[in-house]
Amino acid sequence: MSETPKIKHFLRQIIEEDLAAGKFSEVVTRFPPEPNGYLHIGHAKSICLNFGLSQEYGGRTHLRFDDTNPTTEDMEFVQSIQNDVRWLGFDWQDHLYFASDYFEDLYQFAVKLIRDGKAYVDSCNLEEIRAMRGTVTEPGQPSPYRNRSVEENLDLFARMRAGEFADGAHVLRAKIDMASANMKMRDPLLYRIRHAHHYRSGDAWCIYPMYDFAHCLSDALESITHSICTLEFENNRDLYDWVIEHCDPPAKPKQFEFARLNINYTVMSKRKLMTLVKEKHVSGWDDPRMPTIAGMRRRGYPALAIRNFCEQIGVAKANSMVDFSQLEYCIRDVLNYEAPRAMAITRPLKLILETYREGQSESLEAALFPDEIGKPGTRKMSFSKTLYIEADDFMENPTKNFHRLVPGGEVRLKNAYTIKCERVEKDANGQITALICSHDPNTLGKAPEGRKVKGIIHWVDAQTAVPAEFRVYDRLFLDERPDTVGEFKDSLNPDSLVVLNGFVEASLAKVDAGSHFQFERQGYYFADPKDHSAKKLVFNRTVSLKDGFNKAASEEINTPAKVEEVQSVVKARTYEEVLATKAENQVPFFQTFHNDYGLSVDDADTLSATPELAQFYQTMLTSGAGRDAAAKWVVNELMRILKDIALAALPFDASKASALVQLLEKGTISSKIAKEILSEMVETGQDPNAILETKGLKQINDPQAIRALIEPLLQQNAEKVQAYRDGKDKLYGFFVGQAMKASGGKANPEILNQVLTAMLSAS
Repeated sequence: MSETPKIKHFLRQIIEEDLAAGKFSEVVTRFPPEPNGYLHIGHAKSICLNFGLSQEYGGRTHLRFDDTNPTTEDMEFVQSIQNDVRWLGFDWQDHLYFASDYFEDLYQFAVKLIRDGKAYVDSCNLEEIRAMRGTVTEPGQPSPYRNRSVEENLDLFARMRAGEFADGAHVLRAKIDMASANMKMRDPLLYRIRHAHHYRSGDAWCIYPMYDFAHCLSDALESITHSICTLEFENNRDLYDWVIEHCDPPAKPKQFEFARLNINYTVMSKRKLMTLVKEKHVSGWDDPRMPTIAGMRRRGYPALAIRNFCEQIGVAKANSMVDFSQLEYCIRDVLNYEAPRAMAITRPLKLILETYREGQSESLEAALFPDEIGKPGTRKMSFSKTLYIEADDFMENPTKNFHRLVPGGEVRLKNAYTIKCERVEKDANGQITALICSHDPNTLGKAPEGRKVKGIIHWVDAQTAVPAEFRVYDRLFLDERPDTVGEFKDSLNPDSLVVLNGFVEASLAKVDAGSHFQFERQGYYFADPKDHSAKKLVFNRTVSLKDGFNKAASEEINTPAKVEEVQSVVKARTYEEVLATKAENQVPFFQTFHNDYGLSVDDADTLSATPELAQFYQTMLTSGAGRDAAAKWVVNELMRILKDIALAALPFDASKASALVQLLEKGTISSKIAKEILSEMVETGQDPNAILETKGLKQINDPQAIRALIEPLLQQNAEKVQAYRDGKDKLYGFFVGQAMKASGGKANPEILNQVLTAMLSAS
């Protein structure tokens, strides 16, 4: 499993332009966390961006702790942040810094501002300062202390440093413009008095610089070339530049902003996360339900999955909400290739094979990875008369779509035999205690002849199974936007952790803490780094095999209540519901696209999001693209590009987009090649037909040419060909992938499937 390919976004373009212009000889970025809590997934995006950009362009990234608030900072947080950055795969080498290292330098810069008449000591309290700041429509009022002499300001500031005054008695403010349209520029605070012990500098200081003063000057002192921060600091940029200009440090860094990461069903406020920890709604900062990097690491999220996620969501200039399922997709995508398979039973139900001889047992071999993954390795599984199966895999009074074990019904035990439930044993309270079954001895590892068995279930041998605890984690919040429901804690999911006790197969008896597994038909699990031991096996569910939070209506649901619940989750928005959300200039487009063109409500909604996008789509149609094909391309491909580039800034117009879609419609290129051409269009603005000819990307539609590609593959993989013909039909995906790879992605998928099926079927 490899990293997600890099997407050209505006920050990469800025850096490349700066390097081409000779502004810098080396790219130097920084990641500047405040050590007042543990980092979360939002910080991971910033880490990946800052360290990733410097790596790409042969530069370096500094890890700098913005430790200017002694009352909230702690060495525990410093250590946890370093652990998180290293775990994500990045290294600051010998460039570890602290803002507290610069306290004397920052003090001297403040003295320079006072001497230049650009700063003054204000003796108003914070409430008075707030009241005089004005509003967005009214200018602020100058402080009565604004015109103190330079000498008086220098004297007061020196006495502030010496500790003569109580907290809040004075502050140092920049003298800028109390009528500025940017509220940040209305004489902002630069220093405040705070008699508190600092975790690094001790009691050496009792005045501390404000973030907006310390941050930019720390960047300058470290010769940072690109100071990249999130969008909420956009208004701070004017102050950043003002401080750099008037303090005049040797280096002159520039600030650039990108949209912060927002994920639904999550809170990203360190203050709120601290509340969850202090009030014991979670077990700590590394609770696997927390969106902290430490929590995700303990839950079993791979670092590669988080890096891929951060790359996939892109770097944009406008805030948006990312669906949690996209993160889960990235996790599954990595673990599918990395996590060996095993069997686990979380809610055990005893199953006794009355046709299997007492005392008999056998050793079965099972693969660690499915054939299509292409990774070697097997494990031994014991099989005997008494087994455990999952309680959910049996239903005494089955519903219509239940295809697992029922009284009188048959299922296949994975890697073992086909069995039939003969009868059910119950206790005095009517609770099922065991299933009495028979087995077909001629079905080991294969389907029975002459009859169809739909269900396949997993199991463990009761004689050798090892007890284990399973911590089944779900999303911490029930509401998509917990911050908007009043008290965010009211949205906590009471079922975010369910602890179950069951069994795992014997091969897992001595696995190390920190090991990943896919428990077949259950999900991806991770041996808990803290609590797992040889004496007590503890597995955290990292993620389900599929998105369980937004369940599909087609899943097997056993109660009317659950059916109603699922229907409410997956219910599509109606035409009327979407129409009610549309602005006046969007309505005509939305109505035309849905009512006249026959597009789905969701596609019509997307295409009518702005008049410019709607007109772009309509121009594609007048240029020859089909309605459905153009709509699908805009919704699935163009919208992805528009996360990073404004529509008006695209280097190609709607007619070129239409030409690309027409190539797809005619079958001249595959969807994979279309994406490749689109990337080139974004870079160069070239016509897709010209790119097609220059790069030789035309789709291969000749069956004989495709056959010539497949023949050597089948010869090289003769054993897999025979295994496929013997019934291992899952190998088909392997052959498709190899054939597409051999064609460079240019083979027509439909024709390739026809040719491949015929060749594999031939004896």
